[in-house]
Amino acid sequence: MRACVATTVHHPEDARIMHRQIRALLDAGHEVTYVAPFSYFNVTPAMGLTAVDVPRLASRGRARHALRRGVRGADLLLVHDHRLLRALPHHRPPVVWDVREPVTPRQLARAGRRHRVVTPAEVPEATLVAASPPPPGGSRVVHLGRLSAERGVTELIGLAERLIPHGIRLDLIGGATPEARPLLRDAQRVGLLDWFGYVPHRHALRMAEGALAGLSLADGSVQAPPTTIMDYMGRGLPVITTPQGAALVEEAGCGLVVPLDVDAVLNAVLDLKEDPARRAELGASGHARARLRHHWPDHAAAFVRRAESWAGITTHALAV
Repeated sequence: MRACVATTVHHPEDARIMHRQIRALLDAGHEVTYVAPFSYFNVTPAMGLTAVDVPRLASRGRARHALRRGVRGADLLLVHDHRLLRALPHHRPPVVWDVREPVTPRQLARAGRRHRVVTPAEVPEATLVAASPPPPGGSRVVHLGRLSAERGVTELIGLAERLIPHGIRLDLIGGATPEARPLLRDAQRVGLLDWFGYVPHRHALRMAEGALAGLSLADGSVQAPPTTIMDYMGRGLPVITTPQGAALVEEAGCGLVVPLDVDAVLNAVLDLKEDPARRAELGASGHARARLRHHWPDHAAAFVRRAESWAGITTHALAV
């Protein structure tokens, strides 16, 4: 099978796109053309795939031109950006939209009349679970993922300042919105925290290991990213989350649920710092649950079979 995978929004090293879906297709022996904003993010395409560079948030015309190149000879077009549905070339293979962002029922219904729409229920979120992660430490907390006002960047900066007298550092690993970047640079400049910017997923996971806890904060306008919580679980970290991430944390028994409030998050961090046994218990519980339910290699073969069925191709076993 020849598949074209496309986005004009996400980082080319996006974990779901590159490190799970594309990697599974390549490991199964399929050919992949990847349409993504490589130049914008200064990314060198991975070995083994054909790359088509496209500007981030490309105009409809430039996106259509890139898709024309990408779908030549393809059996399937998998898009991760709903804007691309308005830029599809006339001659194209079956189109599948992997829904990645909040959309309206009207958008889903309209797209579903013409294309295959895939939700996380069909292709589940997952992570790479470490075999034997180190136990949670006591000197730093981490936040993985994009930083924005909706995901608590102001509260995180306030938390970092409050943690310093307790000998705890805050590591922020992820890109940030334009509005958040000056705040983060200023906080880092005065020594409140360490902001590493975007880090490829595998490296980010290793950087998170051994932290006291992983933070997943979100206000009422967004859902706490489930993959971020799974990432913490897969690395044996206790999770501190706002109510938007409560379902996953409570199901796994792997952390604490607090309001989006600096005092509340601070108290949760300090409680865990003072109780190493509880840290270890929560981390171990989350890790066991992640290994049982959320380890991507356990889902990769099923994803490949679905992709083959979308393209109308007979399934076969995933090469491992």
